[in-house]
Amino acid sequence: MKRRPIALSLATVASAMLTMTVASAEPRGVVELFTSQGCSSCPPADKLAGELARDPSLIVLSLPVDYWDYLGWRDTLALPGHTKRQRAYSKARGDREVYTPQAVVNGVKHVLGSDKAAIESAVTQTRNQPGTLALPVSVSVAGEQISVSVAAGKNGAAQGEVWLCPITTNAEVAIGRGENSGHTITYHNVVRRWVKLGEWTGAARSFTLPKQDVGDVDAVAVLVQSGTKEEPGPMLGASVASLR
Repeated sequence: MKRRPIALSLATVASAMLTMTVASAEPRGVVELFTSQGCSSCPPADKLAGELARDPSLIVLSLPVDYWDYLGWRDTLALPGHTKRQRAYSKARGDREVYTPQAVVNGVKHVLGSDKAAIESAVTQTRNQPGTLALPVSVSVAGEQISVSVAAGKNGAAQGEVWLCPITTNAEVAIGRGENSGHTITYHNVVRRWVKLGEWTGAARSFTLPKQDVGDVDAVAVLVQSGTKEEPGPMLGASVASLR
């Protein structure tokens, strides 16, 4: 059973090389899983996220939320920004569908995060929408520098924002209290923070940043998404690269 808060109504990873890692993604789906260590309905979705992350055509991201902390266990991976992002999606869709486990596919459609068939159907449906994941995005890691390249769009292409997400590919957590007390759960492709690289207005853009700026993580994902942080829209392009 999916869980709703009372008050609220991965991944493709490039093969590592000794000197450089390059990822040029042409994914068919970006799946964001909103989950919580305090939600008894979430472990099946967390396991499924690990299975889906092995599909090279999908970028799967886990976004732990904090609104179940009051039940007795403070989620060790949750970010308030993940809760805000989930609410922003609900606002953009015009509904009150904020729950765990919830999967948002390609920034457009939400489904139960433990329902594999529903996620795959949502990937197919949203991928066929014009402009979704049509924008080439590449990420390269050379030495201590991360470089991001976003291609130019075609005439009339939607504008958006470019975000970099540092990722922990596998985070094992022993849960001591709450609904999942006594269980050890592995979370896959956990987003540790959001770094806005800039705006994308249709022209080709490139960005660089020191590898040390993303922290002690395993990979980085780059998302180019239409709309704004407050009202996110369809995914225009995405890529992910290993840092190990």
